[in-house]
Amino acid sequence: MSIIYEVNPPKIPTGLDESSKEVNESLEKLQQRVSSISTLCDGIHITDSVLGTKRVSALTTGEILKNNHPHLKITISLRVRDRDMDEIKDIVRKSIGLGLDGILVLMGDPSKTNPYESGLVPSQVVKELNKEFAEKIDFFLSLPSNPNFEKIQKKIAAVPIGFITQVIHSSKQVERISEKLRLQGFRIMPCILLPSEKNENSAKFLKLDWSEYKKDPASFIKQIHQIAGDVLITSPSDFTFAKETLEKI
Repeated sequence: MSIIYEVNPPKIPTGLDESSKEVNESLEKLQQRVSSISTLCDGIHITDSVLGTKRVSALTTGEILKNNHPHLKITISLRVRDRDMDEIKDIVRKSIGLGLDGILVLMGDPSKTNPYESGLVPSQVVKELNKEFAEKIDFFLSLPSNPNFEKIQKKIAAVPIGFITQVIHSSKQVERISEKLRLQGFRIMPCILLPSEKNENSAKFLKLDWSEYKKDPASFIKQIHQIAGDVLITSPSDFTFAKETLEKI
C-alpha cells in the first residue's frame, strides 16, 4: 500500500554532460524537492528520458535519492528501445547493488539523439530478467488506462510483480483493471496527473479528462489508493501543487 511521487531527472543541455555545473545545480534542486516531501509519500519513481529527451540517467538519480532517503522506496523506469540485453542487465545489477526497490520496464519514446533501435519488447525483457533477478528486485510493466485484456496476455505471461498504468482519469478505469489483475496476484499502480493550470499542456497532450476529480484531487487519490492499493502521482510542471496535495492526503 504505497503513495509514490514521480520525478523527472534534469535535462542535459546540448554540449554538456551529467558532471556539468548546470546539471549538478538542477540535481540539487531535485534533491531539495524530494526532501521536502519525503515524509508525505512512501516512495519516488524516476522516469527515463521521457519523450526521448536526454536527461540525467534514472540510475544516477536513483542512487542519489536512495543515499539521501534510505527509508523511501525508490523505483526507476528502464527504457528498452535503445538498449541491448547486456546493458539492461548491467543496469539491473547496479540497481540491486544500490538497494533500489523496483524497475518499470517499458519501450520508451524514440530518442532525439540516439538512432539505435534494439527491437526488444518489454514483456520479453521482463520474462528474461525474471530468470536471473526475480528474487532480488521487483519488475513492473506498463499498462494502458483502458487495456484490452486479450491483447496484453504476453505482459501477463511475463509475470511482473505488477503494472503501472498510463495516466487514468476515472475510478471506473481503475476498478476494471483491479478486478481483473489484482485477483491474479498483480500489484496495480494507477498513475494520476494532478489537475493544475501548469499541468494543462500535459493533460491536453494526453487527452485527459479532469472532470471527475479537478475540484478535489486529494479525495480522488485516496479513492484510487483504496481501490488499487497503490497510486503513482505525477505533476511534471507544478511541484508546489503536488506538495499541497500530498499534505492533504
